[in-house]
Amino acid sequence: MSRGSEIIPGEALFTDFRRQCLATENWVNKYSKNEMEVWVEMPTLNSSPQINKNNYSKVHKVKCKIAINDVSAATMYDVLHDNVYRKTWDPAMLESFEIARLAPNADVGYYSWLCPKPLKNRDVITIRSWHSSEDEYIIVNYSVKHPKYPPRKDLVRAVSILTGYLVIPTGANSCTFIYLSQADPKGSLPKWAVNKATQVLAPRIMKSVYKAGQNYPAWKAQNSPEYKPWLYPIQSELPMMDPSELRIQRADSLENVDETLTCDAVDSEDSS
Repeated sequence: MSRGSEIIPGEALFTDFRRQCLATENWVNKYSKNEMEVWVEMPTLNSSPQINKNNYSKVHKVKCKIAINDVSAATMYDVLHDNVYRKTWDPAMLESFEIARLAPNADVGYYSWLCPKPLKNRDVITIRSWHSSEDEYIIVNYSVKHPKYPPRKDLVRAVSILTGYLVIPTGANSCTFIYLSQADPKGSLPKWAVNKATQVLAPRIMKSVYKAGQNYPAWKAQNSPEYKPWLYPIQSELPMMDPSELRIQRADSLENVDETLTCDAVDSEDSS
Protein backbone atom coordinates (compact mmCIF):
# COMPACT_ATOMS: atom_id res chain seq x y z
CA MET A 1 0.00 0.00 0.00
CA SER A 2 2.92 2.36 0.43
CA ARG A 3 3.34 2.86 -3.30
CA GLY A 4 -0.40 3.14 -3.77
CA SER A 5 -0.70 5.71 -1.01
CA GLU A 6 1.82 7.93 -2.77
CA ILE A 7 -0.49 8.34 -5.76
CA ILE A 8 -3.13 10.09 -3.62
CA PRO A 9 -2.53 13.83 -3.21
CA GLY A 10 -1.29 14.87 0.22
CA GLU A 11 -0.97 18.15 2.07
CA ALA A 12 2.14 19.08 0.07
CA LEU A 13 0.17 19.14 -3.19
CA PHE A 14 -2.67 21.13 -1.65
CA THR A 15 -0.13 23.66 -0.35
CA ASP A 16 1.58 23.95 -3.73
CA PHE A 17 -1.75 24.21 -5.57
CA ARG A 18 -2.85 27.01 -3.24
CA ARG A 19 0.47 28.80 -3.87
CA GLN A 20 0.02 28.58 -7.64
CA CYS A 21 -3.55 29.85 -7.46
CA LEU A 22 -2.51 32.93 -5.49
CA ALA A 23 0.80 33.63 -7.25
CA THR A 24 1.29 36.56 -9.63
CA GLU A 25 5.00 36.29 -10.43
CA ASN A 26 5.59 34.69 -13.85
CA TRP A 27 1.85 34.90 -14.60
CA VAL A 28 0.57 37.15 -17.40
CA ASN A 29 -2.95 38.56 -17.40
CA LYS A 30 -4.80 37.74 -20.64
CA TYR A 31 -8.35 38.78 -19.75
CA SER A 32 -9.97 41.07 -17.21
CA LYS A 33 -13.66 41.93 -17.37
CA ASN A 34 -16.73 41.85 -15.11
CA GLU A 35 -14.95 40.62 -11.97
CA MET A 36 -13.20 37.86 -13.95
CA GLU A 37 -9.52 37.46 -14.78
CA VAL A 38 -7.61 34.91 -16.86
CA TRP A 39 -3.89 34.37 -16.31
CA VAL A 40 -1.31 32.29 -18.15
CA GLU A 41 1.92 31.10 -16.57
CA MET A 42 5.02 32.12 -18.44
CA PRO A 43 8.01 29.78 -17.81
CA THR A 44 11.04 31.54 -16.37
CA LEU A 45 13.59 32.27 -19.09
CA ASN A 46 17.08 30.99 -18.55
CA SER A 47 20.29 30.77 -20.51
CA SER A 48 19.12 27.75 -22.50
CA PRO A 49 18.76 28.61 -26.18
CA GLN A 50 15.94 26.06 -26.40
CA ILE A 51 13.64 27.69 -23.85
CA ASN A 52 11.63 29.79 -26.32
CA LYS A 53 11.16 26.87 -28.67
CA ASN A 54 9.99 24.67 -25.81
CA ASN A 55 7.41 27.23 -24.76
CA TYR A 56 5.60 26.72 -28.04
CA SER A 57 5.51 22.94 -27.66
CA LYS A 58 4.25 22.94 -24.07
CA VAL A 59 0.68 23.12 -22.86
CA HIS A 60 0.40 26.26 -20.77
CA LYS A 61 -0.93 26.46 -17.24
CA VAL A 62 -4.02 28.67 -17.13
CA LYS A 63 -5.97 30.02 -14.20
CA CYS A 64 -9.23 31.90 -14.07
CA LYS A 65 -10.37 33.96 -11.08
CA ILE A 66 -13.82 35.37 -10.43
CA ALA A 67 -15.28 37.37 -7.55
CA ILE A 68 -18.69 35.92 -6.67
CA ASN A 69 -20.99 38.17 -4.64
CA ASP A 70 -24.17 36.11 -4.32
CA VAL A 71 -23.12 32.47 -3.77
CA SER A 72 -21.31 31.09 -0.73
CA ALA A 73 -18.00 29.24 -0.94
CA ALA A 74 -19.65 26.15 0.57
CA THR A 75 -22.29 26.11 -2.18
CA MET A 76 -19.71 26.44 -4.96
CA TYR A 77 -17.77 23.58 -3.37
CA ASP A 78 -20.89 21.41 -3.36
CA VAL A 79 -21.56 22.22 -7.04
CA LEU A 80 -18.07 21.06 -8.02
CA HIS A 81 -18.61 17.75 -6.24
CA ASP A 82 -22.20 16.95 -7.18
CA ASN A 83 -21.95 14.69 -10.22
CA VAL A 84 -25.72 14.24 -10.47
CA TYR A 85 -26.25 18.00 -10.61
CA ARG A 86 -23.54 18.42 -13.24
CA LYS A 87 -25.68 16.53 -15.73
CA THR A 88 -28.19 19.41 -15.57
CA TRP A 89 -25.80 22.26 -16.39
CA ASP A 90 -22.74 20.95 -18.28
CA PRO A 91 -23.67 20.88 -22.02
CA ALA A 92 -20.25 19.53 -23.04
CA MET A 93 -20.50 16.39 -20.92
CA LEU A 94 -21.01 13.06 -22.67
CA GLU A 95 -20.59 10.79 -19.67
CA SER A 96 -19.38 11.20 -16.12
CA PHE A 97 -19.24 8.81 -13.19
CA GLU A 98 -17.22 7.99 -10.09
CA ILE A 99 -15.50 4.61 -10.30
CA ALA A 100 -14.22 3.93 -6.80
CA ARG A 101 -13.22 5.46 -3.51
CA LEU A 102 -9.52 5.57 -2.61
CA ALA A 103 -9.70 7.39 0.73
CA PRO A 104 -12.23 9.47 2.69
CA ASN A 105 -11.20 12.50 0.60
CA ALA A 106 -10.17 10.88 -2.69
CA ASP A 107 -11.79 8.96 -5.54
CA VAL A 108 -11.12 7.94 -9.13
CA GLY A 109 -13.58 8.85 -11.86
CA TYR A 110 -14.34 9.04 -15.57
CA TYR A 111 -15.39 12.04 -17.68
CA SER A 112 -15.92 12.40 -21.43
CA TRP A 113 -16.92 15.50 -23.36
CA LEU A 114 -17.99 16.80 -26.74
CA CYS A 115 -15.49 18.54 -29.01
CA PRO A 116 -16.34 20.69 -32.04
CA LYS A 117 -16.30 18.84 -35.36
CA PRO A 118 -14.21 17.52 -37.03
CA LEU A 119 -12.31 16.77 -33.80
CA LYS A 120 -12.93 13.56 -31.93
CA ASN A 121 -14.51 13.73 -28.51
CA ARG A 122 -12.25 13.36 -25.45
CA ASP A 123 -12.21 11.47 -22.18
CA VAL A 124 -10.09 11.29 -19.02
CA ILE A 125 -9.60 9.06 -16.00
CA THR A 126 -8.56 11.10 -12.97
CA ILE A 127 -7.85 10.90 -9.30
CA ARG A 128 -9.71 13.64 -7.48
CA SER A 129 -8.86 14.70 -3.96
CA TRP A 130 -10.29 17.44 -1.79
CA HIS A 131 -9.67 19.47 1.35
CA SER A 132 -12.03 21.82 3.15
CA SER A 133 -11.89 24.16 6.14
CA GLU A 134 -13.55 27.36 7.32
CA ASP A 135 -10.94 29.35 5.38
CA GLU A 136 -10.83 27.53 2.04
CA TYR A 137 -12.01 24.68 -0.16
CA ILE A 138 -9.63 22.88 -2.53
CA ILE A 139 -10.27 20.20 -5.15
CA VAL A 140 -7.45 18.86 -7.35
CA ASN A 141 -7.27 16.14 -9.98
CA TYR A 142 -4.77 14.57 -12.35
CA SER A 143 -4.85 11.73 -14.85
CA VAL A 144 -4.19 8.10 -13.99
CA LYS A 145 -4.25 4.75 -15.78
CA HIS A 146 -7.00 2.43 -14.61
CA PRO A 147 -6.71 -1.28 -15.56
CA LYS A 148 -10.43 -1.54 -16.40
CA TYR A 149 -10.72 1.71 -18.37
CA PRO A 150 -8.09 1.79 -21.15
CA PRO A 151 -8.31 4.38 -23.97
CA ARG A 152 -11.28 3.85 -26.30
CA LYS A 153 -11.11 3.81 -30.10
CA ASP A 154 -13.99 6.26 -30.48
CA LEU A 155 -12.47 8.85 -28.12
CA VAL A 156 -9.11 10.55 -27.66
CA ARG A 157 -7.71 10.01 -24.16
CA ALA A 158 -6.72 13.44 -22.83
CA VAL A 159 -4.44 14.11 -19.86
CA SER A 160 -5.00 16.34 -16.87
CA ILE A 161 -1.50 17.20 -15.69
CA LEU A 162 -3.01 19.21 -12.84
CA THR A 163 -6.49 20.72 -12.65
CA GLY A 164 -8.39 22.06 -9.70
CA TYR A 165 -10.28 24.73 -7.82
CA LEU A 166 -9.58 26.98 -4.86
CA VAL A 167 -12.63 28.61 -3.26
CA ILE A 168 -12.06 31.22 -0.55
CA PRO A 169 -14.96 32.65 1.46
CA THR A 170 -15.13 36.46 1.46
CA GLY A 171 -18.43 36.69 3.32
CA ALA A 172 -21.46 34.65 4.34
CA ASN A 173 -22.73 34.61 0.76
CA SER A 174 -19.67 35.53 -1.32
CA CYS A 175 -16.33 34.05 -2.32
CA THR A 176 -13.28 34.18 -4.55
CA PHE A 177 -13.38 31.31 -7.02
CA ILE A 178 -10.19 30.19 -8.79
CA TYR A 179 -9.85 27.53 -11.48
CA LEU A 180 -6.36 26.36 -12.45
CA SER A 181 -5.60 23.84 -15.17
CA GLN A 182 -2.76 22.36 -17.15
CA ALA A 183 -4.24 19.75 -19.47
CA ASP A 184 -3.22 18.16 -22.76
CA PRO A 185 -6.15 17.21 -25.04
CA LYS A 186 -3.77 15.06 -27.12
CA GLY A 187 -4.85 14.23 -30.67
CA SER A 188 -3.26 16.22 -33.47
CA LEU A 189 -3.98 19.68 -32.10
CA PRO A 190 -0.91 21.97 -32.13
CA LYS A 191 -0.03 23.18 -28.64
CA TRP A 192 -0.27 26.87 -29.60
CA ALA A 193 -3.89 26.28 -30.68
CA VAL A 194 -4.64 24.46 -27.43
CA ASN A 195 -3.18 27.32 -25.41
CA LYS A 196 -5.17 29.93 -27.31
CA ALA A 197 -8.42 27.97 -27.07
CA THR A 198 -7.96 27.41 -23.34
CA GLN A 199 -7.72 31.15 -22.73
CA VAL A 200 -11.04 31.62 -24.50
CA LEU A 201 -12.81 28.63 -22.96
CA ALA A 202 -11.76 29.26 -19.34
CA PRO A 203 -14.10 32.26 -18.84
CA ARG A 204 -16.98 30.29 -20.39
CA ILE A 205 -16.38 27.43 -17.98
CA MET A 206 -16.33 29.81 -15.04
CA LYS A 207 -19.54 31.52 -16.09
CA SER A 208 -21.28 28.14 -16.41
CA VAL A 209 -20.11 26.98 -12.97
CA TYR A 210 -21.08 30.33 -11.44
CA LYS A 211 -24.61 30.11 -12.87
CA ALA A 212 -24.81 26.52 -11.64
CA GLY A 213 -23.91 27.79 -8.17
CA GLN A 214 -26.73 30.32 -8.25
CA ASN A 215 -29.26 27.60 -9.10
CA TYR A 216 -27.90 24.83 -6.88
CA PRO A 217 -29.65 25.51 -3.54
CA ALA A 218 -33.13 25.30 -5.13
CA TRP A 219 -32.20 22.16 -7.09
CA LYS A 220 -30.56 20.42 -4.14
CA ALA A 221 -33.57 21.10 -1.91
CA GLN A 222 -35.55 18.83 -4.25
CA ASN A 223 -32.84 16.23 -4.84
CA SER A 224 -31.56 14.33 -1.78
CA PRO A 225 -30.69 17.49 0.17
CA GLU A 226 -28.93 15.59 2.95
CA TYR A 227 -26.81 13.44 0.62
CA LYS A 228 -23.31 14.93 0.38
CA PRO A 229 -20.70 12.14 0.53
CA TRP A 230 -17.92 14.63 -0.17
CA LEU A 231 -18.70 16.12 3.24
CA TYR A 232 -19.88 12.93 4.96
CA PRO A 233 -17.77 9.97 3.68
CA ILE A 234 -19.97 7.49 5.53
CA GLN A 235 -22.69 8.23 2.95
CA SER A 236 -20.53 7.07 0.02
CA GLU A 237 -21.76 3.96 -1.76
CA LEU A 238 -18.67 3.65 -3.98
CA PRO A 239 -16.56 0.50 -3.71
CA MET A 240 -13.12 0.87 -2.18
CA MET A 241 -10.12 0.44 -4.49
CA ASP A 242 -6.47 -0.13 -3.72
CA PRO A 243 -4.61 2.95 -5.06
CA SER A 244 -1.65 0.72 -5.97
CA GLU A 245 -3.70 -0.54 -8.93
CA LEU A 246 -3.43 2.91 -10.52
CA ARG A 247 -0.54 4.61 -12.31
CA ILE A 248 0.06 8.24 -13.19
CA GLN A 249 -0.96 8.88 -16.82
CA ARG A 250 1.81 10.66 -18.71
CA ALA A 251 0.87 12.59 -21.82
CA ASP A 252 3.81 11.25 -23.82
CA SER A 253 2.63 7.65 -23.30
CA LEU A 254 -0.55 8.25 -25.30
CA GLU A 255 -0.84 8.17 -29.08
CA ASN A 256 -1.28 11.46 -30.94
CA VAL A 257 -4.29 10.56 -33.07
CA ASP A 258 -4.49 12.10 -36.55
CA GLU A 259 -7.89 13.81 -36.49
CA THR A 260 -7.87 15.02 -40.07
CA LEU A 261 -9.57 11.78 -41.15
CA THR A 262 -12.10 11.45 -38.35
CA CYS A 263 -15.06 13.42 -39.67
CA ASP A 264 -17.07 10.28 -40.36
CA ALA A 265 -16.37 8.88 -36.92
CA VAL A 266 -17.35 12.15 -35.25
CA ASP A 267 -20.55 12.36 -37.29
CA SER A 268 -21.61 9.00 -35.89
CA GLU A 269 -21.10 10.10 -32.27
CA ASP A 270 -24.19 10.45 -30.13
CA SER A 271 -24.26 14.13 -29.16
CA SER A 272 -27.55 14.06 -27.32
